[in-house]
Amino acid sequence: MSDFQHLIVARDGDTVTITMNRPQRRNSLSEDHLAELLRAFRETAETDATGIVLGGNGPVFSAGHDFGDVAARDLTGVRDLLRLCTALMQTIETVPQVVIARVHALATAAGCQLVASCDLAVAAESAGFALPGGKGGWFCHTPAVPVARSIGRKRLMEMALTGDAIDAATALDWGLVNRVVPDEVLDEAVTDLLARATKGSRASKALGKQTLHAQLCRPETDAYTIAVEVMAAASQLAGAKEGMAAFLEKRHPKWPD
Repeated sequence: MSDFQHLIVARDGDTVTITMNRPQRRNSLSEDHLAELLRAFRETAETDATGIVLGGNGPVFSAGHDFGDVAARDLTGVRDLLRLCTALMQTIETVPQVVIARVHALATAAGCQLVASCDLAVAAESAGFALPGGKGGWFCHTPAVPVARSIGRKRLMEMALTGDAIDAATALDWGLVNRVVPDEVLDEAVTDLLARATKGSRASKALGKQTLHAQLCRPETDAYTIAVEVMAAASQLAGAKEGMAAFLEKRHPKWPD
């Protein structure tokens, strides 16, 4: 794994942990920071790791875009920055690993977008989430894209139009996170959920994750067209054949991958 200025990237067993490490800037997402995150996810995608944990050091998970970077740009420059951010969010969805957000504090704007883009999210009770552009001068247009797909239209409208933060319990109720736990057991809860989400054939899990993201926002007919073809092809994978054979023979599977 490459060296990073704004991240700490470490592997433990089958899990790679990517920790945003700009605490003095509240893990705000400058161009350099976004580029490093994108590179870390792309490099991890090429490994045999099965899971990725995304977290942050310091007083917040991420405060979103770095306004110091944004304010210095013209229209073309801001568009390029947002396209880089979008590439990161889409890469999180397409890497073969299961990606889980470890949210220990406030996640706002593009920081909230990061949480919504991850496959899974576990939040500490102290965590909070906001799309604050609604009460400022720069509306949270791009962060709203994955948040909408997590919480639905009316709740998105409330978050985006008021700009008010919601607490972890509300985020759980609305579907933005999977678990809310006491702060002192956050790491344990992340490890437990990721372990359960990465069981089984690696190839099958990777294809399954990528297909879920591909069909989630399609009309039902299109979603079925995608799912039928992928599921038929996946039946020929070594993992699928072993899983079915183990079931029929009433034994524990021995995954080839």
